[in-house]
Amino acid sequence: MTLECKSLTLNAAATTACDVRIVLVDQAGLAGSASDWVAANLKSGDLSSAGDVAQSFAPAGVKAQRLIAVHVGAAKPKQLRQAMLAATKGLDNERVRKVVIESHVQGWTAEAWSTLAMAAQEGFYSYQTTKATTKQTQPKRSLMFGGVDAAAVKAGVQQASGLWAGVAFAREWANRPANHATPTDLGNAAKTLAKAKNLSVKVMGPAEVKKLKMGAFLSVAAGSDEPLRFIVMEYKGAAAAQAPVVLVGKGITFDTGGISLKPGAGMDEMKFDMGGAASVLGTFKALAELQLKINVVGLIPSCENMPSGRATKPGDVVTSMSGQTIEILNTDAEGRLILCDA
Repeated sequence: MTLECKSLTLNAAATTACDVRIVLVDQAGLAGSASDWVAANLKSGDLSSAGDVAQSFAPAGVKAQRLIAVHVGAAKPKQLRQAMLAATKGLDNERVRKVVIESHVQGWTAEAWSTLAMAAQEGFYSYQTTKATTKQTQPKRSLMFGGVDAAAVKAGVQQASGLWAGVAFAREWANRPANHATPTDLGNAAKTLAKAKNLSVKVMGPAEVKKLKMGAFLSVAAGSDEPLRFIVMEYKGAAAAQAPVVLVGKGITFDTGGISLKPGAGMDEMKFDMGGAASVLGTFKALAELQLKINVVGLIPSCENMPSGRATKPGDVVTSMSGQTIEILNTDAEGRLILCDA
């Protein structure tokens, strides 16, 4: 299910019909039209500290199938995140399509609303790509936010939408199994970002990497039938004279350890050895959405580390792009080899 976030005025949020209405309260019990019900829960002690949740199904006088009140404590970032994750727990089913999140608490900044919106989107996240029940055209879930300061709500939700686009992109690629996230797949994912303003992508294959004399990187990829990819992304949102931030992400899409084979137990988790690459991809997705005024370069060396007759052996000596020779005593120390050349 795809997520859509938008901001509303407090009055619009309070009167919008929805599947679930989440009301954020503090010790004063500020909760708009549901104030009597919230006051009763506060008095009973059910809402006494950050993260406490009370629920009512088909509440009278409220345009929602379910009403949830959650205590935000002193509304510090950690407490806001804790409260929102508690409120959204168990709501990630297809029946929940429209969610209104409202607060009558005074003084919240755009940063506070950004924290809330990020946590709400995290609470509704569910990996679906390779599940048998996944539909090709997924329905849309709308998260609508309303608060006292409409400008702060709008700015916070807008920022969170851009950030979450990056987080969700990173999670998508990190969570995929290795046969659905090959080096070629990562390269193609990067290319989809090249359509954005100020962003360019170049994806190199084995021949280009060999021409660059990246012997350390090539040595790790040698044992796999999957061709390596070296992904170079550039985001230019500031003046050319401004030095860029450079991010280098490890992209081992599956790590068996190579000839220095890992134990079988838990090896399935080695699909996560490209988490650094996923993080860089996610960062560029967020940059594409937010269009920040900075320059950023992203470098992703991506390959599999596999055993085969062609694989690098313990004791082999290879030459890095810098011209240094490296004796490889353990082929499961592959990360430093691909990262040094990148």
